Amino acid sequence: MKRYLTLILFALSILIIYIGSKLQLYWSGVAAWGLALVCLIFAVYYSKYIPNEKNSRKKKKEV
Repeated sequence: MKRYLTLILFALSILIIYIGSKLQLYWSGVAAWGLALVCLIFAVYYSKYIPNEKNSRKKKKEV
């Protein structure tokens, strides 16, 4: 599940920016970009759980 969090958080940040730009409220754009930045930081953090195909192939050949 952790490897899908990168995609989910990236999509959530796009959705937040879209909704924030459509609201036309005072400071909604700044708040939307701030929340999107937090989502993107978490997406980068969870991208370390994405398996690397090259490393797994090398480990299988060595064993």
